Amino acid sequence: MGELFGGRLLRLANTRKLAAISNQATRRSQYRNYGTTFTVGLRLPQYRVYSHYKFNSGGKVPFLSPSNAWKRLTGKCSASGRTLPYLTRMAQAVSLALSRSNLIVPGVSGLTYGGNLALAQRNLVETKDYYPSQNSLYMTSQKVHSNFVSSTLHFFKEGVILLVRTLYLAVLFSPSIMMAPFADSFGPQFRKKWLEVVHSTLEKAGPAFIKWGQWAATRPDLFPRDLCIKLSKLHSNAPEHSFAYTKKTVEGAFGRKLSEIFEGFEEEPVASGSIAQVHRAFLRSRYPGRQVKPLEVAVKVRHPGVGDSIRRDFMIMNLVAKMSNFIPTLNWLRLDESVKQFGVFMMGQVDLAKEAAHLSRFIYNFRKWKDVSFPKPIYPLVHPAVLVESFEQGESVAHYLEEIVGHDHIKSKLAHIGTHALLKMLLVDNFIHADMHPGNILVRVSQNKTSRKRLFFNKSKPHVIFLDVGMTAELSQSNRVNLLEFFKAVARRDGRTAAERLAKET
Repeated sequence: MGELFGGRLLRLANTRKLAAISNQATRRSQYRNYGTTFTVGLRLPQYRVYSHYKFNSGGKVPFLSPSNAWKRLTGKCSASGRTLPYLTRMAQAVSLALSRSNLIVPGVSGLTYGGNLALAQRNLVETKDYYPSQNSLYMTSQKVHSNFVSSTLHFFKEGVILLVRTLYLAVLFSPSIMMAPFADSFGPQFRKKWLEVVHSTLEKAGPAFIKWGQWAATRPDLFPRDLCIKLSKLHSNAPEHSFAYTKKTVEGAFGRKLSEIFEGFEEEPVASGSIAQVHRAFLRSRYPGRQVKPLEVAVKVRHPGVGDSIRRDFMIMNLVAKMSNFIPTLNWLRLDESVKQFGVFMMGQVDLAKEAAHLSRFIYNFRKWKDVSFPKPIYPLVHPAVLVESFEQGESVAHYLEEIVGHDHIKSKLAHIGTHALLKMLLVDNFIHADMHPGNILVRVSQNKTSRKRLFFNKSKPHVIFLDVGMTAELSQSNRVNLLEFFKAVARRDGRTAAERLAKET
């Protein structure tokens, strides 16, 4: 008979153990006096829940006679005596339902009878932080079921999206891949057409592939020069999103209308990259009564759905990279590691609030430099999807290095500033701008005393502005020491040591 009253008890919240102490006597009168005792304990030792039920079946099966089963739920609560408060009706229903396979009949009947439940603790008020509400057991079971269903649906949904995305990329890249072997065979017009196809394909493929195109444009040592020139358009002319989305995102981020924040806002973006696009705007003055010149700012707005797009694309890339490990001729490239690291850097760029923090750190690191600067974030107008920063005037470094013929003096100055800035990031600060393509480097030259045409003859010193610092890198201590030893070996013209240090990093 004692086994009949044992039942099943579900775990609740932080419940960790269940002790069932059953009276082993067989006489019905003894069950009337003692019954079955359940003790439920939480993990914290100072809190204990004791719920003890005294069953009286009256010779009937208990779940068929719930009134009799609950009629005597009074008084006895623990071995120490009758010192505990009454059970609530909901607790009676839940506990009886859990101890029987039939959930409905005992639960409904149990609502009409009294019982007892004790919370043996030092402060009764504190229990609100540790114990759920009366109906939480039912709600928890519902949430678990709901979460399981939603997780399963989300899993299948993501699987379908990844499959469709893979098929889309396969179809999208097919023309450029099939045209590549004949790019040099059918004349310059065919090659020009192929370059257009490659450029448009990367634009349509999404931010991860646009970022790859930006990187490829800076590597004429690996790719044909005409391809690098074509892909360089991706540095500042990536696909744009609509102004309606920009307005909605800015207003949603800051909880105010666009006209309340900015005195003027240009609808056409100044530039657009793989992660976000930039609009020029003028902040409203904090002092409306004063004649203050509006502050010119750059408003960086993240493209819609860019986070999910990058995550999915890198899942596909990572799968392809892992498959390449089984090809002997590609195994040495370790593509899976490269894709994984690149994916981490790309996902870091999605959060524009992180970029604001990076800007503040770079500004502090270069606070004593007169020829290097970074945009200043405008707090509190900083959000993961929107970043407002100072608008920096200047032209792309590519204009001075490629479009202007001659004037080696200005090019030498730019090379000197850029090299010293990179070495400071790398060796001194250990905080490196990891996305320094030409689209993210502006050059500004003072024109107070000279015209633009006479600029280079007066040997004016250029000023370099680094933009888009969302992608950064830091070396581990061992890698940093190894790099320092490499530069020391180069300075001492110790080729053997330099080669050994370089081999450690490969």
